[in-house]
Amino acid sequence: MKGIKSIVIASMMSLSVLPTMGQDLLARQAPIDRKMKAVDSIMLNKLILEEMADNNPAADLYADWSNRYAHLESALPDTFRIDLRDFHMPTPSRIVTSNFGSRWGRQHKGLDIKVYTGDTIKAAFSGKIRIVRYEPNGYGNYVVIRHHNGLETIYGHMSKHLVRENQDVRAGDPIGLGGSTGRSTGAHLHFETRLCGVALNPALMFDFRNQDVIGDYYTFRRSSYTRESAQATRLRGAGSSNYTSRDVLQPQASVKNTRQTGKSARGLHKVKKGETLSAIARKRNTTVNALCQLNHISKGARLLPGQILKYN
Repeated sequence: MKGIKSIVIASMMSLSVLPTMGQDLLARQAPIDRKMKAVDSIMLNKLILEEMADNNPAADLYADWSNRYAHLESALPDTFRIDLRDFHMPTPSRIVTSNFGSRWGRQHKGLDIKVYTGDTIKAAFSGKIRIVRYEPNGYGNYVVIRHHNGLETIYGHMSKHLVRENQDVRAGDPIGLGGSTGRSTGAHLHFETRLCGVALNPALMFDFRNQDVIGDYYTFRRSSYTRESAQATRLRGAGSSNYTSRDVLQPQASVKNTRQTGKSARGLHKVKKGETLSAIARKRNTTVNALCQLNHISKGARLLPGQILKYN
């Protein structure tokens, strides 16, 4: 009996020691856990910052955020890759009515897309609304969005704004309604794409006729931009449905092949500033009616410098 009592007392004493040892172990472990937690937090923050940089190149391109100006041009990088994957066409309209570039003695900094008053205009990419304003002698009711991919897009001549400045939007969110406000002669959407405030040809990235972008990415290169912009206008600008990429990229091969098969070569005329359908018809020994039928245009159609017309 005395032996059993001794065993019980010894067991109780050992059990009382275990929690103390456990507490000592936890106390020694606590500083290590805090250090590991600090390291984990640093690594996590680093990963978050890296992911933000990957998903928001605009943070490296623009030094400030301002609601004062529509665009302020700064130095363009020599090359810059623009992620086009998270996109939404700003309008379902497939009709480009005016191209990027020289027009009526001044530079037209975007594309004009045919829309009707009241049509919904949507954000092309996710981003943040920087400007919501009315400009009577220019854009009319317009919106500027700074996107995470580095671009800024401008939507002009709208009849109504549907967003406010500093609002976050996702690709496809409604931002306004189509209209003809400001310097406009009819309902349309004036659509600009800018990088560092410098206007780039939207046709380099957007194919309105096919309601798509040109690919997952567009890489801007200062050295080849002018040539690429001109080609994009020929392929995806106003009037581009009148010919194919083969006509543009390989005109000599097309003429050679038609000669070999005994067919008449296709005649293409590049419109010069001030030219009319009548002047072109006389120069190409044809008629205005024939030009209109070949190119699917009306006699009163407005011709743009650089536009390509078939004449046989």
